[in-house]
Amino acid sequence: MYPKDHLTPFGPGTKHQQNNRSIHIQTHKTTEMHKAGFVNIIGRPNVGKSTLMNAFLGEKLSIITPKAQTTRHRILGIANGEGYQVVFSDTPGVLDPGYKLQEYMMRAVKSTLLDADIFIILSDVNEDFDHQELIDQINKTGLSVMLLINKIDLSDLDKVLSKTEQWKNRFPNWLVLPISALQNFNIDQVLNKIVEILPASEPFFPKDDLTDRPQRFFIAEIVREKILLHYQKEIPYSVEVGVDSYKEDGEIVRIRCIIHVSRDSQKGILIGHKGSMLKKIGTEARMDMEKFLGKKTFLELHVKVSKNWRESDTLLKRFGYSDV
Repeated sequence: MYPKDHLTPFGPGTKHQQNNRSIHIQTHKTTEMHKAGFVNIIGRPNVGKSTLMNAFLGEKLSIITPKAQTTRHRILGIANGEGYQVVFSDTPGVLDPGYKLQEYMMRAVKSTLLDADIFIILSDVNEDFDHQELIDQINKTGLSVMLLINKIDLSDLDKVLSKTEQWKNRFPNWLVLPISALQNFNIDQVLNKIVEILPASEPFFPKDDLTDRPQRFFIAEIVREKILLHYQKEIPYSVEVGVDSYKEDGEIVRIRCIIHVSRDSQKGILIGHKGSMLKKIGTEARMDMEKFLGKKTFLELHVKVSKNWRESDTLLKRFGYSDV
């Protein structure tokens, strides 16, 4: 689920935040020996980075699908507790860029080298993280590194132990732990270790913040998640979603989203026969939005051809992709 009603800006027990403000949750008061810092999660596509951050937060913040490259932006998720604040970064999967959109995605990954207190390199039992350039850059920072071996629920004990020893022998200064982000195995232990390592600091964000991203960002991501789940081949990777309008009318929210595609032929595929596929996407997205917002939602979806937007610096920046 997305953040529960009582944890959203519109749920009971929280202050009402406008739709262009960050999402908030209620937490404990800070203590005198407060700890805070940035923990940046890096890994290959589809290794479970978003699932891991959601597990740390106890909320669905980043969208999750079986497809690689689901995450396109760097997304902060803020875990607040008695005496600590951990600012996690979910990042796009590390890859060799094939077009400008992917170049922007890799810039988001490399930006995590600038502000981390702790790095989490996420691997899994079947595929090692082997991007040597990033490993070297991370090691040069001299900061703490946690190598987490994910998806151990899909393997056997002997393979997990062998993979753990492999990483420990290769990087003896790293903390290596097997986990299952999906099954929440070892997640509390990892969080406790993070808090132990973090420096003493005042919180970087208000203690009721859950993320730095505005509400509109997550509304667009809900629509994009449904497209990723229901379409194959190039369609999911050729789509960008923007919120064109957002209006509140008492307990009703009216939202209009534009789905951008790269080519004319993709528009027909996305809409489907007599609009059937677009209607299906809209229905599923609206249901998730109502859970997310805690209000009855009316959703309009429109498809627009923005030719070759993945190669256009102007359009990429308009869609929120940054140079850093």
